[in-house]
Amino acid sequence: MTAMVHIFVPMEELTKRQKEVLEFVKERIMQTSMPPTLTEISNEFGFASTRGAVKHLEALETKGYVKLLSGQSRGISLRSRNRDVVRSKSLSLPILGRVAAGNPLGTDNGSGEQMLVDCTMFSPIPDYLLRVKGHSMKDDGIWDGDLVAVHRTPTATNNQIVIARIDGEITIKRLKQTKNKIYLLPRNPEFSPIEVPSDADFAIEGIYCGLVRTA
Repeated sequence: MTAMVHIFVPMEELTKRQKEVLEFVKERIMQTSMPPTLTEISNEFGFASTRGAVKHLEALETKGYVKLLSGQSRGISLRSRNRDVVRSKSLSLPILGRVAAGNPLGTDNGSGEQMLVDCTMFSPIPDYLLRVKGHSMKDDGIWDGDLVAVHRTPTATNNQIVIARIDGEITIKRLKQTKNKIYLLPRNPEFSPIEVPSDADFAIEGIYCGLVRTA
């Protein structure tokens, strides 16, 4: 099998503005897990139209730093070298409140605290932290008082650890879906599974992507 070789132009080959646009794209991906839109880039740098953003992105693509995906509003993908740079950086995450590892808790807006974390600890890149209250997930290594990192998404697969909302209350459990039922499963034999009522206001708020143990 022939090895695929990727050739990258050294960073000094970029103009000052191209470097700034590249750094902006990296920062947005690190902070939100999504690249910026052309409009967001144009607004950030004061371009008269999105054509200015396109011009700089096309130069970055030519020089091997990004790949542009046609027909997508956020169609910017970092080449592998730059993905490594993004993942090596620290990330400041808000601590939004508490999540129940036990019976569901009411919503908690949190204290406004932020924590600086190494985003290489998590997969996928998280959006926020929640402090665990309870012991229902202890067999998955999630303890009372831990900070769990959450990646925002409304979907999950069977057996994934999810942060779920049931009638305004929040819990962390493993997801089990059958043809007609949804269950939230604890990972502690002292706790019973939660069967989500068919008429409940239910939503997946995000998926678990790692934890921070502060004690």
